[in-house]
Amino acid sequence: MVQWLRSLVFVVQGAVAMLVLGIVFAPWAIFSPVGARTACKTYCRWIFWTARWMIGLTTEVRGPVPTDEVVIAAKHQSFLDIMMIFYAVPVPKFIMKRELLWTPIIGIYAKRLGCVPVARGKRGAAIAKMVADVKAGRAMPGQLIIYSQGTRVKPGVKVPYKVGSAVLYQQLEQPCVPAATNAGLFWPKGGILRKPGHAVVEFLPTIAPGVSRDAFMAELEEVVETNSDRLMQDAGFKPNAIRQ
Repeated sequence: MVQWLRSLVFVVQGAVAMLVLGIVFAPWAIFSPVGARTACKTYCRWIFWTARWMIGLTTEVRGPVPTDEVVIAAKHQSFLDIMMIFYAVPVPKFIMKRELLWTPIIGIYAKRLGCVPVARGKRGAAIAKMVADVKAGRAMPGQLIIYSQGTRVKPGVKVPYKVGSAVLYQQLEQPCVPAATNAGLFWPKGGILRKPGHAVVEFLPTIAPGVSRDAFMAELEEVVETNSDRLMQDAGFKPNAIRQ
């Protein structure tokens, strides 16, 4: 009960901080992607700091942080892993659900950050347009982040990997950096409770351009799932604890 109450205070103050920072940075963010990134990274810093002393949750990013133009194919368990990757890389851009564009503050900033909105059931068309924009030089450079399973996945649940990561990897002819996480153990999808512990995002060895689609998908799933399982087991999670 004590942890739940601490979590409630943390969640409320996080929402207030998002509103305040969103308004304060809005004049800069509207006219500059740099302003939008600065606002969002400031919010991430605030959340990481308050999480440490309010709910006992610390964060760590491991592995070489990608700074060139790459595709980051990441495991997605929590809103926390979004913030950890966003804060770590210089110019992050997410492939995101189109519905988020209508979310107050988040939607406005997502547009300025160069995120790519994807309509449900039309992922292929959105990716094709994004690839065309990048090749034509209309999209800002940076690190393009895609969640290969297409959604947040609870720890221990197995969800198939979607082909969108391979399409981006092949069409953009950029290296792919896989990323594993255990963040969902401490900051689960839905609900108020946030658990104490040590959340990790780990950038894994780069997959160089030129790998066939099937081989790429097999390697991506193997390295991300294996390393996410390792991070979760290191945190005390038993893989068979949750079943789909």
